[in-house]
Amino acid sequence: MSTPLEQRIRARIRETGPISVAEYMTLCLLDPVDGYYPTRDPLGSDGDFITAPEISQIFGECLGLWAVQSWEDMGRPESFNLVELGPGRGVMMADILRVVSLEPACKAACSVVLIEASPALQAVQAKTLGRSGFQVMWADRIEALSVEPTLIIGNEYLDCLPVRQFICTDPFAGDKGWSERRVGADDNGLRFETDGQPISEATAALFPGTHETPKLDDLLEVCPAAEQLTDHLATLFSMAPGRALFIDYGPETSSFGDTLQALKRHEKVGVFEAPGDTDLTARVDFEGLSSLAETAGLDVQGPDTQRAFLSRLGLELRAVALLRAHPDAKPKLARQLHRLTDEDEMGTLFKAICLSAKGLPHPLGFA
Repeated sequence: MSTPLEQRIRARIRETGPISVAEYMTLCLLDPVDGYYPTRDPLGSDGDFITAPEISQIFGECLGLWAVQSWEDMGRPESFNLVELGPGRGVMMADILRVVSLEPACKAACSVVLIEASPALQAVQAKTLGRSGFQVMWADRIEALSVEPTLIIGNEYLDCLPVRQFICTDPFAGDKGWSERRVGADDNGLRFETDGQPISEATAALFPGTHETPKLDDLLEVCPAAEQLTDHLATLFSMAPGRALFIDYGPETSSFGDTLQALKRHEKVGVFEAPGDTDLTARVDFEGLSSLAETAGLDVQGPDTQRAFLSRLGLELRAVALLRAHPDAKPKLARQLHRLTDEDEMGTLFKAICLSAKGLPHPLGFA
């Protein structure tokens, strides 16, 4: 049975024609009435996926150390924004703030801002952080932040940004040999299709330069929202010093391939299965993101693997301290560390990247 959102999408396609993959992702994830994030709490064992902060408190505590050192790097400002993009249940921010509280001057200077699209999750975040000892505010976009020194953290945020997809129809035709893959509809439901029309020069300008030697039917994903994000960060950090840390999954170098996926109850399902009721994500192109950030005038450190990044922040030392305090928790702690750092789990698939204002010291945790 189709969802209400699928019925609306099919009606829209009948009226105006196929839509881009990015538009489909935006509708599925953010539609205010039937979208995935505005209507539910998707996290945890009872939800559709589990993120690193939900696995272990050590993850957020390591990022708390990163935040305190970054505040030092910005010159210990008397006030600064500590911002989380897509903060889930607020668990990671709670762990971060526990560490920030250990430095009284940093705590006194810190204003916590959560950028969250889901009213349901905002309510959960308010409950989680209600006794943190920090004033917590919400905003709907980066542009709404006050102009002052700012630290931004996004864990599994970039993979939710909508991507456009393109198919190589002629590898010898240059930019004219690409056509956009779109979402259409027939009597059986939603489907992918392409009309074979070449892309415009403006669209071709979005392509990363490493994709100049495609083969027939190669698929390329481009994330226009990533360019908007780096531009917003560059504007904000040009007015006051700042730094943004992102941790997400994807390769270090750009590559071809369809990475759009849907998750339901921790299992992969079809991307057209129950639109609005499943989570949609796409792999992060870290090479492309680095290029966009450098073009915008930001300093870039990374990407480094999550395993290496957390290790440099003292992951193992914190695990030993917890083990001494709670010896009976050794098996649980071992499982948590395995999930966070093993190469067959999140350790190498997930990467950390830091985008900073020009002139700040080298950020903690990066090679």
